[in-house]
Amino acid sequence: MSFTPLALALSVVLIVHLVVVSPLMGKRTYDRLGRTRDQDPGVYRRMLTIWSAELWVLAAMALVIVAIEPNLDLADIGLVINRPAADTLGMVVGAVFMMAVVLFARGWAAARADKTSKTTRAALQQKAVSHLLPRTRTERWYAAGLSVTAGITEEIVFRGLLIAVGTEAFGLSREVAAGLALAVFVAGHVYQGWLGMIPVAAAGLGLTFVYFRTGDLLLPIVVHAMIDLVALAFAKRQRTELVREAA
Repeated sequence: MSFTPLALALSVVLIVHLVVVSPLMGKRTYDRLGRTRDQDPGVYRRMLTIWSAELWVLAAMALVIVAIEPNLDLADIGLVINRPAADTLGMVVGAVFMMAVVLFARGWAAARADKTSKTTRAALQQKAVSHLLPRTRTERWYAAGLSVTAGITEEIVFRGLLIAVGTEAFGLSREVAAGLALAVFVAGHVYQGWLGMIPVAAAGLGLTFVYFRTGDLLLPIVVHAMIDLVALAFAKRQRTELVREAA
């Protein structure tokens, strides 16, 4: 199956942005955050706003490609529910419960690490994104907003559209298309360094597996958002950086 010239051109533009522009911009803005955050209290909120806006634009572009390509529909990018409503609700509730358990376990492990002063892999991985952790209540809300945004938009773009483009426009097998989409997804987190990209790759692989098993993006979206909320918005803040805001 081949794409129309316009849909193919837009797909190539989107892929180039994801492979080249987005990783470079992400690293540049994150490095700037690390250099200026102590002097500029608003830089964190501005960066997360820009990142969120970029993600929504990319998701909108993905939907435009689907709209103008006759051989694609929303079901082809996973925006369809293939299960009864009760089953879907049960899976979502189960995913939320599992992530709540993970959140509790991470908090318990972090407390033990504080008491023993031991450096763990989890602590090192958190250090890779230390500048991205919120320090104030307002920043925590921004982080939560970015987490939900990433859960929705990145699943549409990386798990939904890129796999569909790989199979339908370029004739790749579903597995190869998914592998390449995963590589692009991980590359977008280059600002975290290699240590930080390891859990990103693992999470992306797991989300791809869930997508393939369920046939739609609802559960991957929920799980992705919960993972990001646990890792970012609900992460344990460093005590030396904790700032209390007025309610």
